[in-house]
Amino acid sequence: MTDLADFARLVPADHGLCVVSTLRGDGTIQSSVVNAGVLTHPVTGAAVIGLVAQGNSRKLANLRARPHATVVVRAGWNWSAADGHAELAGPDDPMPGIDAERLRLLLREIFTAAGGTHDDWDTYDRVMAAEHRTAVLITPQRVYANS
Repeated sequence: MTDLADFARLVPADHGLCVVSTLRGDGTIQSSVVNAGVLTHPVTGAAVIGLVAQGNSRKLANLRARPHATVVVRAGWNWSAADGHAELAGPDDPMPGIDAERLRLLLREIFTAAGGTHDDWDTYDRVMAAEHRTAVLITPQRVYANS
């Protein structure tokens, strides 16, 4: 049986590069490449897939209107996909229990869960705030893979 642990095992193989797909208003799929990783939900404590979206991105607009996404990670010929409900936490998308300081740390946690490192966290924090970056937390309802 495939679960989120199978998804998480593939994340480091290609720098956390994943494809996220959201639903447009006309019912078609919008996909983009993102860095994503598995982490603990900051409020519920459940394992989730996290990614960071720029404040003016189409994926974020889609998720605001239709909070469901599919994320696919691959390493060579192995892949895993997770479908689920998406929650948003950001400067324009308040989440109960997440204040500005917790959001700053959450954006770092997502970045590192996706395999990212940074030499200047203060600059990272300033850029995230200036770009109205939003944490996207996907609680998987279904996880599947080719192996």
